Amino acid sequence: MTRPRFQTFDDPSHAKGPERIEALRAALREVGADGFVVPRADEHQSEYVPADAERLAWLTGFTGSAGTAIVLQDAAALFVDGRYTVQAPAQVDTGIIVVVPVAETSPEAWLGAQLKAGQTLAYDPWLHTPDGVARLERAAAKAGASLRAVERNLVDAVWAGRPRPPAGRVAAHPEALAGEGVCEKLARLRAALTEGELDGLVMSDPHNLAWTFNLRGADLTHTPLALGYALVPTEGRAALYLGSSEIDPDLRAALGPRADLHPRRAFPEALAALAAGAARLRLDAATGAAALKGLVEAAGGVADVGPDPVTAMKAVKNAAEIAGTRAAHHRDGLAVTRFLAWLDRTGPVSEIAAVEALEDFREATGALRDVSFPTISGSGPNGAIVHYRVTRATDRSSREGELFLIDSGAQYADGTTDITRTVAVGAPTGEMRERFTRVLKGHIAIARAVFPEGTTGAQIDALARLSLWEAGLDYDHGTGHGVGAFLSVHEGPQRIAKTGTVALKPGMILSNEPGYYKQGAYGIRIENLVLVEERAIEGAERRMLGFETLTLVPLDRRLIDVGLLGAADAAWVDAYHARVRETLAPDLDGATRDWLEAATRPLAEGLA
Repeated sequence: MTRPRFQTFDDPSHAKGPERIEALRAALREVGADGFVVPRADEHQSEYVPADAERLAWLTGFTGSAGTAIVLQDAAALFVDGRYTVQAPAQVDTGIIVVVPVAETSPEAWLGAQLKAGQTLAYDPWLHTPDGVARLERAAAKAGASLRAVERNLVDAVWAGRPRPPAGRVAAHPEALAGEGVCEKLARLRAALTEGELDGLVMSDPHNLAWTFNLRGADLTHTPLALGYALVPTEGRAALYLGSSEIDPDLRAALGPRADLHPRRAFPEALAALAAGAARLRLDAATGAAALKGLVEAAGGVADVGPDPVTAMKAVKNAAEIAGTRAAHHRDGLAVTRFLAWLDRTGPVSEIAAVEALEDFREATGALRDVSFPTISGSGPNGAIVHYRVTRATDRSSREGELFLIDSGAQYADGTTDITRTVAVGAPTGEMRERFTRVLKGHIAIARAVFPEGTTGAQIDALARLSLWEAGLDYDHGTGHGVGAFLSVHEGPQRIAKTGTVALKPGMILSNEPGYYKQGAYGIRIENLVLVEERAIEGAERRMLGFETLTLVPLDRRLIDVGLLGAADAAWVDAYHARVRETLAPDLDGATRDWLEAATRPLAEGLA
């Protein structure tokens, strides 16, 4: 009997796109509105949403992790970022939905041009933050139109067979892996709330709920979350409101002295009670729905919209979380190395076969909980689609002279991984080697970077791009995102990007993943995870930081132009490969160990 897979390969279809768009327009007419906003979001602004919240995919066929559709009676548009400018037009019916890159036109600018005076734009207040609603209000007002919240989502009103909300099992996350108890975390949180002169926190981010209360759930694929809310007053008991009725007894026992557990349906009334009497409650600007702000204010409270203090606390990993992450990367490095050896021996394979083989190698560790995101397995031109997700309709086999890009990750109880390797299938062209080496130089520049305390991700993002810029090249995504500890593979607030405004701190984990994409030909990305750590520099006048590379998997030496790389960067590659070899070789079988020995030889020895 074949075991269930963590990843499926269903084909997205827009065959019913016109029918569904027309049904939504009919619903608009019934409520007397002229347009509706459909974000790719749930009530918590999650990256991965449950099936019942996949409204954007159901309506348009677009399956990316970020995007917004706006449907008017005479026009419809889908707004996507640079990751999806190739994918989106391939998935939606462009005869009825215009795909608009947000870098060229924002939804607000489009609305300003499309809305007419006197018209009404509807939205679901549970799927937008207060800031998002304010932007829509300004856009509507500029056109002489108005914005109206609806009680029932209009997509839900026409979505026949919509899935039921998830109610997965919720279990305790061992304190030995968490590294800190719930009492200690709540004490730190309440100190931050008191310092901010707040009466409590409305916790709307399920990641923060999982971290604060040392629990993990099963409401989503790829991220072990329990969807729900928590109320944490500065004085009195905390309370959790979860959709699941299956709560692990160990979790109930652990939380009993510290917090109350309630069904999710009790949350609105409890929030109103906490807000009564002009209580000042922090509402998370990133995940708190506009509907929550309305509930607080209707009860006489003050909604203080700002960052949830837990987000910053969670980003700095403690010693136990770091140790667990290192163990997860050792385990994952063995699995991915075995996969790469298999891929090299097997020759050209299909994209789906590669995904399934990699999942099998991770499953063989005996510790895999899930993949941390759908594997990006792109051969040849599909590798140039930044967030490509193979389906049975798009699956293709790699061919001699192409590149194969594999971006994947795993969820283990002790850590979360994310790694990208680009490999040559047969002999690469000179251009491929030159572009790969420029991406590698950027990757190494980040890995070797030393910077003073207080430096932000935006300040070091350019290091990854300099070699590409010298050749007139670039990439349209960030260089690095934060990563959780058996939580989300994409965790804020830290990031290495042009928009990365948060200072990097010791204990933060980020990805280091510059890339290059030649549309219609190939894609290149090199990704390792790194840990921010202190750097001791003799004579330093400031506290200095740097990165420890956590990922342990060889790079494809066949794609490296040593002459372009330079001596210092070549030394980094050799040192990295030596570390990979020394760490992994003792745990590999003979054939894979031999493959690894060859794959990690010093660059000066050439490819023979």
